[in-house]
Amino acid sequence: MKINSGLYQLTIMLQKTIDISVGKLGSFTFPEGYYIYTGSAKRNRESRIARHLNKHKKPHWHIDYLTQYGNVIHVKRYNGKLSECELNGKIQISYDADIIAKGFGSSDCSCTTHLFYLGLSSSPRRK
Repeated sequence: MKINSGLYQLTIMLQKTIDISVGKLGSFTFPEGYYIYTGSAKRNRESRIARHLNKHKKPHWHIDYLTQYGNVIHVKRYNGKLSECELNGKIQISYDADIIAKGFGSSDCSCTTHLFYLGLSSSPRRK
């Protein structure tokens, strides 16, 4: 049986610095470079990921606002017992990542954000 739920991470490349209004969260300046976003889907994970890859959509989730301008260059899927917040925390702990938009993708949890900025290198900067 194919698993169609679980966690995923998107690596997104933004080719130029841009100001983006992210719904009710507010406006942020997103610098050129690479981002990692952690998300989850209780069902239809592949449909959710396909939506994130589509630039022509009405924004629903915070990540929809960023993917309209940036290119998803890698998708990593996770199956297992790790929670979305635990996986997200591993990015924050393991890499020298910056927070651009507090509350991004984390309106239903206590995480500061689920989107981290890695800088201009596609390889995360190790702490």
